Amino acid sequence: MSLILENLNEVQQSAVLQEKGPVMIIAGAGSGKTRVLTYRIAHLIQQGVEPFRILALTFTNKAAREMRERIEQIVGTEARNLWMGTFHSVFAKILRFEAEKIGYQSNFTIYDTDDVKSLLKNIVKELGLNDKLYKPNVLYSKISNAKNNLITWQLYGENLDLRLEDENSGRPRFAEIYKIYSQRCFQANAMDFDDLLLNTNKLLDNHLDVLNKYQYKFEYILIDEFQDTNLVQYSITKKLASLHQNICVVGDDAQSIYAFRGANIQNILNFERDYDDLKIFKLEQNYRSTDNIVQAANSLIKHNKAQLPKKVWTSNDSGYKVSVLKSNTDAEEGRLIAESVFEERLANGLKNNDFAILYRTNAQSRAIEESLRRKGIPYRIIGGLSFYQRKEIKDMLAYFRFATNINDVEAFRRIINYPKRGIGATTVEKIIVYSYENEMPLWDILENISSMMRPGKILTAILDFVQFIKSCRIQIEEKDAYDAASFIAKHSGLLRELYDDKTVEGRVRYENLQELLNGIKAFVDNPEVEEKSLSTFLQEISLLTSSDQEKVEDAVTLMTIHMSKGLEFQNVYIAGLEENLFPSQMMLESRADLEEERRLFYVAITRAKRRLFLHYALQRYRFGKLLICEPSRFLNELDPVYLELGDRKNIVQKSTATSNSNYVNSLKNFGKAKSSKPTSTLQIRKSKPSTNFKSSPVECLKEGQRVEHIKFGFGEILNIEKFGNDKRAKVNFEEFGDKTLILSFAKLKVAE
Repeated sequence: MSLILENLNEVQQSAVLQEKGPVMIIAGAGSGKTRVLTYRIAHLIQQGVEPFRILALTFTNKAAREMRERIEQIVGTEARNLWMGTFHSVFAKILRFEAEKIGYQSNFTIYDTDDVKSLLKNIVKELGLNDKLYKPNVLYSKISNAKNNLITWQLYGENLDLRLEDENSGRPRFAEIYKIYSQRCFQANAMDFDDLLLNTNKLLDNHLDVLNKYQYKFEYILIDEFQDTNLVQYSITKKLASLHQNICVVGDDAQSIYAFRGANIQNILNFERDYDDLKIFKLEQNYRSTDNIVQAANSLIKHNKAQLPKKVWTSNDSGYKVSVLKSNTDAEEGRLIAESVFEERLANGLKNNDFAILYRTNAQSRAIEESLRRKGIPYRIIGGLSFYQRKEIKDMLAYFRFATNINDVEAFRRIINYPKRGIGATTVEKIIVYSYENEMPLWDILENISSMMRPGKILTAILDFVQFIKSCRIQIEEKDAYDAASFIAKHSGLLRELYDDKTVEGRVRYENLQELLNGIKAFVDNPEVEEKSLSTFLQEISLLTSSDQEKVEDAVTLMTIHMSKGLEFQNVYIAGLEENLFPSQMMLESRADLEEERRLFYVAITRAKRRLFLHYALQRYRFGKLLICEPSRFLNELDPVYLELGDRKNIVQKSTATSNSNYVNSLKNFGKAKSSKPTSTLQIRKSKPSTNFKSSPVECLKEGQRVEHIKFGFGEILNIEKFGNDKRAKVNFEEFGDKTLILSFAKLKVAE
């Protein structure tokens, strides 16, 4: 163990050696938190703690896999006995053992996003509701948010405030949809991702014997990325840790960026309140980035009020200043980034993999992609369609799912008439509706379909399908995942269907199915996999996260900033640093929202190891319109001593020896492109509009008038000028400074 400690700094060593009691490790960006977590677990095992009694929770399978591999290098194969994985995968494993206690069968299906949306779409259709108001995406988001906050459909229906909110939003029957959705999932012996957490919490709440069993079992609990936990995750882990109190959480409040997914930053901010004898360790030394990048990030995040105090530092070289570059348009921004990547790569002997281009929204990638293609620079977009989301793969998996769980309605819908068996959609819906109305399991109806339908081709087709599924189930019971999957693939007709399709697309789809079978074979041949059944394989792939994709080629990486968390690159470009884009216009309603946007920018900055380029454009196409843009307030919050502003070619040639006076002059020029009143010094709050707010006609607006805006409040029109076929005005708002607005969109009211 002494050799391990030699690789740690003093604070890291203390965090590793603090074995007993509650521990919180506040880990700044690039501070080696994974190493500390890894060594802490290895140390516990070396001190005689049984790996079976250690629970380690992460947010991606990739993180869990890499951590387990590192621990195994230290302690050997004992590391394979750890309970380690994502929250969803670990709790799914517990539910497989205990599902019957809450009314499920152990072979329950895990519904993915497409399954959920399909089910919700059908419920809306059955209820005869407006599918423009009751969109599956919106419904799924609301249901997910409710579950993450421990609000079951029963509690939702009893909450008058929530019901009133639904009425005001034009969706008064949401509670009914939530109820039906939950009941349908239960009847289909299926859980969505959020159910894996909610049902685990329910299990521990309602069955003390189960709670006691796992409280005793997990003597030590460790949680990575604790700032990303939601209420239900925190509730479960708090229950499990209440017996031994040996809970260790690792996280960085400055990197909490998933509130839209239900993450609750208060979990880490208030952790100390829950444990009186909490030991806190702060990992403040950054090993990743240059000093200029670290200090620029510090100068930004200090503007947040809700945070745990820490001062991140590094002993690395100062390195290059952070480059801030202005473009006239988003197209020029894309061109400048592509040229910079090309030149930096050649000048410094870098690979394409050393570069990442980050943006706030996926739509921003278009101009960047076009420029990279013109330069012949290969790139990959992270967050695109994954292998397991391809249609042919989902079709085959649906066969596997239904053969494993014969009450999986969504899988049944997908496969009953594909390949075509002459069973129409009307017949399928009648079977499903009959199942719901009579509260009969779907499989019971299918097995007894002869007593419900007249003889004919449709009945024969259904009976043949039932017989086929029965033969598949025998294969699943007697064979491993690969043999069972091969049987199903061959006899379902899917392989033949795609093999007969001689188009290029058909050939690719056929090869994808073969690759799926190859993956199942690798799963079966893996000596570390104990349970080699098809149902185990299905569970494993259903819990894959978007961060689990591996790099497969030397290419520049493009992705949203949310997708970049946990990654690092030599050179990072952040595009679109403009007001209402970053920070997003949707995140300006409250200080909490604005601070989350600032944390998102902090995450983006701290991905860079060597060079960081910040880009903004004066004009950008959005929603089909060319809009005038102003630089993001976040740029103004960065300490100018760490910045290099101006022409890209000059920046490429300059080194860290540039004097501070140059920065001052550059900032003066930079300020000319910005509002005269820095937005970073202003109160960010939504002004209350007049009770009878109604915008004035554009032709009534004149320079020097006092006007009111529904969001920015009161201000004075400084000037008005033609802008194409439109007009634009520069308005000095009392609380938000100067804003340039296109009048046909601005909705200004002449103040009385």
